[in-house]
Amino acid sequence: MIAIFKNYLSLIKFSHTIFALPFCFIGFSLAIKTNTVSFNWEKFILVILCMLFARSAAMAFNRYIDRHFDKKNPRTAIREIPSNIISPNAAIFLVITCCIFFIFCSYLINSLCFYLSPIALIIILGYSFTKRFTSLCHLILGLGLALAPIGGYIALTEKFDGLPILFSFLVFLWTSGFDIIYALQDDEFDKVQNLKSIPVFLGRKKALRLSEFFHLLTAICVISAYFFGNFGWLYIMGGSSFIGLLFYQHTIVKTNDLSKVNLAFATVNGCASITYCLFVCSDIFL
Repeated sequence: MIAIFKNYLSLIKFSHTIFALPFCFIGFSLAIKTNTVSFNWEKFILVILCMLFARSAAMAFNRYIDRHFDKKNPRTAIREIPSNIISPNAAIFLVITCCIFFIFCSYLINSLCFYLSPIALIIILGYSFTKRFTSLCHLILGLGLALAPIGGYIALTEKFDGLPILFSFLVFLWTSGFDIIYALQDDEFDKVQNLKSIPVFLGRKKALRLSEFFHLLTAICVISAYFFGNFGWLYIMGGSSFIGLLFYQHTIVKTNDLSKVNLAFATVNGCASITYCLFVCSDIFL
């Protein structure tokens, strides 16, 4: 049973939850900072469940849709579906189950979250098809993760606002940038399979330059949020760490050396997200 559970956690790359979940916490905290609402444990837990169900559905669906490509790609052939550890039917059942629970938890939060839940699912599930027809697939992924801050915010306030939207734009640029780096690993395979990506379209060198540009804009968003949010010195520490790690990843990934792509993609960005969240939330509550 434990082995089966681990296989499903591997299927959905549960460890990558550290990218978006901390920004959902930031959105939730911003709702308390900028409004007269108080912390609500029930909604906090429901927000976490929504994030987990939505992301699990998106990842399982991505693995299901890409299973034939994954089987052909030496880098991904060991994944759970192509290696017959988890069946395609089991994966799609997980997708449907997670979608149902995501919508149900959204309903329990408030009416706006419930009404927006199908739109969120269309974005995060639809991403899996995009690399078949557009090189801008990385931006769709970024849009999906960008729902985290504003989602956490409207869970408490049931309204949109400028500051959480700025954080969502930050996440959009940050995610799009590091997903371009991740896609460098498969550019040759994608060309053969007629799959689209920015590295395929622009080449590795220009793709890295575009990723750097996205992350420069991300840094500008981090600085802008400091002024618009009227934050203090804890935010400065967190923002500085985030920006530093943001650009550090570009020093370890080279067009002729992709050996540290996973270090940049998972470890560096995961640490950046968690560190930033801790300092921003500390600035809000302390």
